[in-house]
Amino acid sequence: MTETRAGATPAPSERRAGLFARLSLFLRQVVAELKKVVRPTRNELVTYTSVVLVFVVVVMLYVSVLDLAFGQLVLWALGGGG
Repeated sequence: MTETRAGATPAPSERRAGLFARLSLFLRQVVAELKKVVRPTRNELVTYTSVVLVFVVVVMLYVSVLDLAFGQLVLWALGGGG
């Protein structure tokens, strides 16, 4: 099958390949893409995991501080004390 330009209509012979032909093509493309995947080394994996965990903790602290601040602001605005 040849590639067509965006917006171009494919030739009638290219328009409807059989179901099994399309499925076979899809699976071959999936396998080809999976062969390109590079697995991280153990050191890279530990580094990436650490970065993600630190980022999550920082975001949790930020959201917690905002939650406490807005909660106190609402209590003060509604005369609930504080």
